[in-house]
Amino acid sequence: MKDSIKKYFQVGIVAFMAYPTLLRGEDPETLENIRKIATDDYFDAIEINWIKDADKRSEVAALLTTSHINVCYGAQPRLLTTGLNPNHPDESERKKAEDTLLAAIDEAEELGARGIAFLSGKWEQATRRQSYDQLLKTTRNLCDYAKTKDMNVELEVFDYDIAKASLIGPAPYAAQFAADMRTTHSNFGLLIDLSHIPMTYETSEFVVRTLRPYLTHFHIGNTVCDDPSKVGYGDEHQRFGFPGSANDTAQVLDFLRVLKTEGFFNAEAPYVLSFEVKPWKDEDPEAVIANAKRVLNRAWALLED
Repeated sequence: MKDSIKKYFQVGIVAFMAYPTLLRGEDPETLENIRKIATDDYFDAIEINWIKDADKRSEVAALLTTSHINVCYGAQPRLLTTGLNPNHPDESERKKAEDTLLAAIDEAEELGARGIAFLSGKWEQATRRQSYDQLLKTTRNLCDYAKTKDMNVELEVFDYDIAKASLIGPAPYAAQFAADMRTTHSNFGLLIDLSHIPMTYETSEFVVRTLRPYLTHFHIGNTVCDDPSKVGYGDEHQRFGFPGSANDTAQVLDFLRVLKTEGFFNAEAPYVLSFEVKPWKDEDPEAVIANAKRVLNRAWALLED
């Protein structure tokens, strides 16, 4: 492409994946790690998660305001690190998940984000329909509360039988859920991640076309998912080029082509397109981030006008 990618997307990064010590909201280096992203003008958006210490949260909010970066809030760690399930068949357990997600909306507002993203929980075939209804209940309650703050709620589509084993996706099931949500709430959308597409046995073209009316946010990343015996199997968001992995420059280029064809290149209101990459074991986070930039730069250079 002759135009800069920044004309059409706000390029972001999921901070709590790039720096996994942030996941539990207790990293003593929280401010320092977020500063590395906030002071890097390659990034127009940053995706952060809970910060349990109120003083530290205030410092981060001030830094993000100063940097003029678009703040997104990922509430996924509030569920993944606690085992809470927003579609749990047991109502008391469902409510626990809802409560932490409602708190996430408040925290997101404090940090300058205009909404939250979360994921569905684990499910069993015997209670799948009940879990679906429970997830609708949770999500509608979240959207009701978010609407009072002029904020949005996004559900990220995950694998359903490999790692996270979440209720939502695959893509057709995610489309059904999003359609049900949109009948009552216009402040709901879906987030898709290139790293999850191979894990739902789908293609970028199929996923984007199936979910097109509901997509509000994009992630790009990598996965190892074709053989359980391979190193790193599962939803680990390895760097591009990781041995035995599914995604690299060619797959990022294909994803961009699909987004372009389906009308997601929006110069007036750019979508957030974030890296979700994580160091494997003792890999250097800065090198992993540089890897992702190189892959996106190359894929964008190869994209046809």
